[in-house]
Amino acid sequence: MCNCYCGCPIIRVVPPFSYQVLQSCTLTEGPPRIAIYRRKRPCCSLFRMFFLRGDIPVSRYFGPKASQQFIKWHVPPAKLDYQRYLPLFFDGLCERTFPYREFARHGVRDLIAAAKEKQLLCCLPMLILPAKRALHTKDPDVIIATLRSLQQLVQAGPTIGPALVPYYRQLLPMANLFRVADVNQCDQIDFQGGNRLGEVIEATLNILERTGGKDAYLNIKYMVPTYESCILNR
Repeated sequence: MCNCYCGCPIIRVVPPFSYQVLQSCTLTEGPPRIAIYRRKRPCCSLFRMFFLRGDIPVSRYFGPKASQQFIKWHVPPAKLDYQRYLPLFFDGLCERTFPYREFARHGVRDLIAAAKEKQLLCCLPMLILPAKRALHTKDPDVIIATLRSLQQLVQAGPTIGPALVPYYRQLLPMANLFRVADVNQCDQIDFQGGNRLGEVIEATLNILERTGGKDAYLNIKYMVPTYESCILNR
């Protein structure tokens, strides 16, 4: 009976598939909610550890072009060992804390811009695991930064896109999950045009298809079944 002595029965919530569900005044507990879009808290990245130790030759730039250039390279990016430093900067893409986040993102951009195609091909397999780790944080800001880095990477040379096709199974599950995660704006003004997660994912898939060769569309379609080709459907 309830505490107010009104004669109302107390409804008890009981676990499913138990003998208690056969009792009176019981309510079966529903299935647990799966937090599929919950952001994961990443552990401290190797990029942060090497940066705090002073092994990465970068620092903050305070010159007249500080609004355009964030980091200062103590060694020109083209002279660095890409198989060591580019995976480290990719590992820092999962960072959310200032200034590690900015150092990693600007560093990836500068390294890819200064690299030769052969250098990027040699270290391409080493970039998959850090990029996958950043995408699986499920943080929209981190996912957008990682996808933009992949866009720049596949556009750096004609052979990089086809070489990335075998790794679509590691990189595209989060794209399939968040592709339709945007909120419908209806008749309101969209002040984030081109910077929303769904739009960045769609643009990334289109670039991957254009640069990936003849097998790119089938591999993208396998991982993202709702994707429609931007080449075949013209």
